[in-house]
Amino acid sequence: MSDTPFFLPYQVRWLEDQSRIKIWQKSRRIGASYACAYEDVEDCVANRVPAAWYSTTDKDNAKEYIRYCAFFAKALNIFATDLGEVVIDEKKNITAHSLSFENGNRIYGLSSSPTAFRGKGGKVTLDEFAFHEDDKGLWAAAQPTMLWGYPLRILSTHNGTQTLYYKFIQEILEGKKRKFSLHTTDIFKAVEEGLADKICGRKLTDQERVQWIEDLREFCGNELVFNQEYCCIAVDEATTFFTYDLITSCESSNTLYDSLDNMLGYLYVGMDIARVKDLSVIWVAEKLGEVLYTRKVIILEKMLFRHQKEVLYSILRHPNVLRACIDSTGIGMNLAEDAMIDFGKQRVEMVHFTAPVKEDLVLEIKNRMDDRQVVLPERHDIREDFHSIQKFMTAAGNVRYDSAKTDNGVIGHADRFWAAALAVHAAKGTAPIDNKIVTGAAPESASIIDMMY
Repeated sequence: MSDTPFFLPYQVRWLEDQSRIKIWQKSRRIGASYACAYEDVEDCVANRVPAAWYSTTDKDNAKEYIRYCAFFAKALNIFATDLGEVVIDEKKNITAHSLSFENGNRIYGLSSSPTAFRGKGGKVTLDEFAFHEDDKGLWAAAQPTMLWGYPLRILSTHNGTQTLYYKFIQEILEGKKRKFSLHTTDIFKAVEEGLADKICGRKLTDQERVQWIEDLREFCGNELVFNQEYCCIAVDEATTFFTYDLITSCESSNTLYDSLDNMLGYLYVGMDIARVKDLSVIWVAEKLGEVLYTRKVIILEKMLFRHQKEVLYSILRHPNVLRACIDSTGIGMNLAEDAMIDFGKQRVEMVHFTAPVKEDLVLEIKNRMDDRQVVLPERHDIREDFHSIQKFMTAAGNVRYDSAKTDNGVIGHADRFWAAALAVHAAKGTAPIDNKIVTGAAPESASIIDMMY
């Protein structure tokens, strides 16, 4: 098998696995059904099964599968007859495309009717199992074939986290389904093992393979689509790093204050900086015990940097502000640098957003929220910003955390989230210092001060 020109290494591993129950967690269009067709031909010709039933999402895919089987029969010099579309249950009007062999064994390709398997014997393959409307009914009908010792195959891309397929994957990973043999092939593994080379008809360089994946990502037009269709990541798992349940469990309707006067605890500040498309957001949290209570969330939309500076400085002058972390990426560098110079390195930290820094910020605030040590305002815009944080896969196979940009002024670029994460980071490992007030430049506009107190 390993020296056949038909298959790539990940397909060979699937074919060489003789487990009765195999499940393939896979990227789209990597040749999984192609490999399954070869296996069905071998099983029927060797009399290992009297019939092989291949269930897929529609009749066109079923017909294509039979063409694959016919191709392999011809390549192996095996006589087979394509019977076309045949009736397998006249009362229920169920048909299938069929390929017959000289020994009388057949391969059937049919759409996803759970009743099609009832009363039928043989091997069953459930293709794109996560996309069947009645996955539980299909499984209930197909599973009894194993009682007679016949193999069962499941292969699919993900379709969220509410499917039976996703549940099976999780139970296998948790060691609860030891009879299942799991194969996982994302687009990175497939390309590494020759998929892009095979498609392009030549051996590609490493850089060309990386670019091939990046082009595929761009064609998807959406990181969520790329993650689910090609990276073996269920979309719900990829997008809801901060679930609504977690966010709402940390919310309070009375955590925000109109004024920062009379604060009892130390204050920690985070600021995410923007100028035109996105929002600048200042997040102020008060620490009482181990809990950070959000006291102010200040939205600065399309505001001149000189006025943003006035607002920020009016906060930093508060006697209880112990530390602030300010976004110094790109256009934020000047404002962050001025604040650090005017208020000192002990009180102001410049934070440059790199992938590792963002990952640390995300995991830090997530851990504190899991421990209910962060109290958020009960506001839709903040809730959506937190919920928008996604876990992406880079072309190099690394994980990064970010939010997909939109033109929606409410959700924006998760600016509220990053401001909150910076405030939480400001509170990490801090101890009281000499909190001497730095005079700095006086605000020019009384209206700016009115925004704060």
